[in-house]
Amino acid sequence: MLRKKYIFILLLILTACGFEPLYVERQHDENWYFGGNFDTSISQEMAKVKIQPISDRFGQVLRNDLIDLVSPKGQPDEPKYRLYVRLARKSETNQALRSDITATRKMVRYKVAYYMMEGTEKVLEGDSLAFTSYDILANPYSTTMAKKKGDEEAARIIANDISLRLGAYFHKIITNRGELDDFKAVTN
Repeated sequence: MLRKKYIFILLLILTACGFEPLYVERQHDENWYFGGNFDTSISQEMAKVKIQPISDRFGQVLRNDLIDLVSPKGQPDEPKYRLYVRLARKSETNQALRSDITATRKMVRYKVAYYMMEGTEKVLEGDSLAFTSYDILANPYSTTMAKKKGDEEAARIIANDISLRLGAYFHKIITNRGELDDFKAVTN
């Protein structure tokens, strides 16, 4: 009983703060967000995005992660949107210095720039950052593998960030389109 009370209070707090689920259809008649039906319009719109090739190995990993998140059923044959991504900057900083001033650890900062086109119009633009680090070990192979794992982790972080921003963009567009349709229905 006490647990149900806490869940109810949590739901009240979430609705009061403006929380709105990204992929769930809002039910206007019940004033509640989930009535058992999922809104697939956002995922359908995201599936119309074609991710353009990205240079370098890091770009390939990033592109594959983006494809898995944005259009998991595969790239569209006739895309409505095109997403362009490029690695703007990758910088490494030495950390954990020994007494002979050699580093035992590196921190890597990735900055990726992206923009999305709808036809000839740029509709979304932004940057995404990721920070990873790896140990510099006595065995060069182990260091190389640790660096590779850091690259893959950074690509996954950036892909998640970009896909969430795309989802938020499409959510805004579809919500505005729905409000416009509601307005037209009331005025007609």
